[in-house]
Parts: sequence; C-alpha cells; structure tokens
Amino acid sequence: MSLLTFCEWLANTPGSIALHESIYVYPVIESIHVLTLCLFLGLAAMLDLRLLGITLRETPVSEVADRLLPWTIAGFVVMVISGAFLFYGIPVRTYQNIFFRIKVVLLVLSGVNAFVFHSTVYRKVAEWNLDTVPPIRARLAGGLSLLFWASIVVAGRMIAYNWFDKPL
Repeated sequence: MSLLTFCEWLANTPGSIALHESIYVYPVIESIHVLTLCLFLGLAAMLDLRLLGITLRETPVSEVADRLLPWTIAGFVVMVISGAFLFYGIPVRTYQNIFFRIKVVLLVLSGVNAFVFHSTVYRKVAEWNLDTVPPIRARLAGGLSLLFWASIVVAGRMIAYNWFDKPL
C-alpha cells in the first residue's frame, strides 16, 4: 500500500469526513495548533537565543533550560497532536502539498539537531553553563534550531494556500 493509497483510505473514514466538513471543530483544532506553536516556538527561541549568547547572558544555560523545557515540551506535544488531527481532516491534499513535505523534512532535521545537541554538547553543560557566550557547537545548535523552526512556520503557512496544489 502506498502512502497516497493510505491517505485516500484515511480521507474516506467517517472521522476524517466529519472533521473536514465541520464548521467549528477544524478551525478550533487549527487555532490550538497555532497557539501551541506560539508557546513552543517562543520558549524554544528564548533557549536558542541564550545558546547564541544573545539573551539572558547572566543566567546559567541549565537554569534557562530547566525552567523553559517542561513548557516547551508540553507545547510541542499538543502542537503535534493537533497537527495530526489537521492532517487527518485533509490527508490527500496535505500529503500531495510540496510544502507539507518540506515541513516534514524540516521537522526531522530539527529533531536530529535537538537530539544531537542534548546527547552531546548539553551533557557537558556544567563546563560552560555560566559562560555568557556558549561554545561554538551550542551556538550552532541554537542557530540551526531557529533557522529550522522559522522555515517550518513558513512551510506550514504555505500549506494553506491552494494555488500550489498539484498532484505529485
């Protein structure tokens, strides 16, 4: 079964049809997606800017991370769940949209960036925790995160514009 065939099957399920045709539910889910994106991205950007040595320079990196990451993760989880519902409501059109595919690739790259940062550079945070400008690898991770998430937002916005819709 191809992904397109799966999306076509998904689009014909009663739940997908009801969600897509709903006057209120789909827009509410979309609003939740955007609001939790704001929560996630705002907090992630604060940590990334600290990693770049631009903001909160006098605050230890670990303290910024400890205070922001629980809320950042909560925002991310709700954002992913609401995004899955948005996909469920319009699976074929979304799957065939080039900007959706770009967004998925960028999400994977962002996840790899976060994983590499937390499993390597951040493990030695005690060595550079109080530095006003963190080491180059921490700054690189923060800069890449900002770049990836800005690109994810743009790609996500472009999904909504149907003049790009052409079957692949």
